[in-house]
Amino acid sequence: MQDTGTQHHIHCNRGDVGRYVFLPGDPGRCESIARHFDNPVHVGMNREYNIYTGTLLGERVSVCSTGIGGPSASIAMEELAAIGADTFIRIGTSGGIDLNVLPGDVVVATGAIRFEHTSLEYAPIEFPAVPDFDITLALREASERLGYRTHTGVVQCKDSFYGQHAPERSPVYYELLNKWESWKRLGVKASEMESAALFVVASALGVRCGSCFHVVWNQERERLGMPCEMTLDTSAAIRVGIEAMKSIITADLGK
Repeated sequence: MQDTGTQHHIHCNRGDVGRYVFLPGDPGRCESIARHFDNPVHVGMNREYNIYTGTLLGERVSVCSTGIGGPSASIAMEELAAIGADTFIRIGTSGGIDLNVLPGDVVVATGAIRFEHTSLEYAPIEFPAVPDFDITLALREASERLGYRTHTGVVQCKDSFYGQHAPERSPVYYELLNKWESWKRLGVKASEMESAALFVVASALGVRCGSCFHVVWNQERERLGMPCEMTLDTSAAIRVGIEAMKSIITADLGK
């Protein structure tokens, strides 16, 4: 591809974004995250990539939405890293799998199941999808300090939303249902669509990445008739991500 200096999909150049970047999926969540910045500026939007830049603790930070799934998330990370970003926190939504994970809880991923295909173009399947340890610890500590019900553990990543929510409609329903039973028996906390790709791409690029999620609801609790009221307010996960990034910035400044 011809090098014009401008990144092909996010339409940004070096200097447009900070070293520290938040990665929500939803473009509409970017403004809510940017409100926590000092002096936020809307850099621009192209396709699913909505970008703001400001400062936290005097350091330049950005937020860039990634859309849904691993392919667009990996493009965002690749292009942001190409113009100087090296520290990423995904702030996302998820559905609970473990029965103890309730709507409104915060899940911090300690690893991700690679039930997707983007990561296969960066590492063989034997390579684990794991986040940066320091970012993961900062996310857990921030969530607990802020008083949220917090879960740490493995999350499942998929390519098909309806492969999870309507597996019986798929010609390969038998595989989807059997895999889902495995995730439950292994104590997987929640299901989402981006972290496995982001963790593996981060390893390939030599950058740092971690993830935290707002739990929207838990289909396993619902199936068993247990209390499970859906909640779409993602402010808790946003606050956790912001506070964790401040901790990472403070640690970096002290080095």
